[in-house]
Amino acid sequence: MARAVETSDRVASHLHPAGSFDVDAHAVPTGREEIWRFTPLKRLRGLHQDADLTGGTLHAEAHAPEGVTVERIERDSALIGSSRYVPTDRVSARAWRDASVAWAVTIPQEAELDEPVLVTLTGDGLEPATATHTVVTAKAHSRSTVVLRFEGSAVLAENIELVVEDGAHLTFVVVADWADDAVHHSTQHALVGRDAALRHVAVSFGGDLVRHNASVEYAGPGGQAEMLGLYFADAGQHLEHRLFVDHNAPKTRSNVDYKGALQGEGAHAVWIGDVLIRKVAEGIETYESNRNLVLTDGCQADSVPNLEIETGEIEGAGHASTTGRFDDQQLFYLQSRGIHEDEARRLVVHGFFADIIRKIGVPQIEARLLATVEAELAKNVIKTVAAEVSG
Repeated sequence: MARAVETSDRVASHLHPAGSFDVDAHAVPTGREEIWRFTPLKRLRGLHQDADLTGGTLHAEAHAPEGVTVERIERDSALIGSSRYVPTDRVSARAWRDASVAWAVTIPQEAELDEPVLVTLTGDGLEPATATHTVVTAKAHSRSTVVLRFEGSAVLAENIELVVEDGAHLTFVVVADWADDAVHHSTQHALVGRDAALRHVAVSFGGDLVRHNASVEYAGPGGQAEMLGLYFADAGQHLEHRLFVDHNAPKTRSNVDYKGALQGEGAHAVWIGDVLIRKVAEGIETYESNRNLVLTDGCQADSVPNLEIETGEIEGAGHASTTGRFDDQQLFYLQSRGIHEDEARRLVVHGFFADIIRKIGVPQIEARLLATVEAELAKNVIKTVAAEVSG
């Protein structure tokens, strides 16, 4: 939906409350708040209340090209807060205060990396919960790709800051490939500099409950942000992605494109997209899109695009959202050429995700994602066959 907002210094957005580093400034959510109404709070394992966040159940392994710095930093490091982010919910504020581990990835100025920085975080237990903080800095006029991958079992609250300095190009990929019992609340905020470009890719497959909040603001004109996402919700999973693009500088660009598939009883996907175009943001261009493919009965997809506009002096702004089942004509076309129904469905799903996967630009990640999609589809085939046999 699109609506005009008050033209004042304060962001008049019901989707983005005023920020504060003070945990007590954020009330314990009840589920009636706009930003929490889709989230099953009981499954957050107390992250939104007062759960212990001192767990050390997350282990990091990093592979970085020469010249790139990957290091643990102290909580008083000047890097923390360099994205200008201020927590807008209680979980983020608690993670900011209580993070026991903080990492920093720094890409040198004018560096052009031939291979990605790979950081894998592996959890080995649900108790106690863990809070972490990560800062990725792409120095001026550098070109790089950073991949952050989550595996294993954990209950995690985290903040990720991305700083893309003037003229830099950063591709940042976060992959939530958790075990089925994991709970992950992630807040990711990016500051995009003058004439800089960010490609942010969010991938969610595993976990019991995954809720990712990703936001972008600009440090100067000419910045570009492309936010891509794909998710595959299986039976009982709750996968929630909330996007916020704050066009606070003129001549900036943004494009949001998320795709998701759902299968199995109780599979639930939530996508909330919001673009705020401030009064000063003349000459901007933005578009956001979310498409959901429902593969079986018993699934639910909530998709809510928003535009909040303070000026009409823009190049263009739009949004789109669709949720539907397989295209019967596509399936009929493939089956009429001798392709079995299961294989036809597999091809349709691959085509659905392929354009986003190809944009990631990391071959080993792309191959692994396609393999994961295959594994998810196989779950449904096995269940279908079992049901037919028992019937």
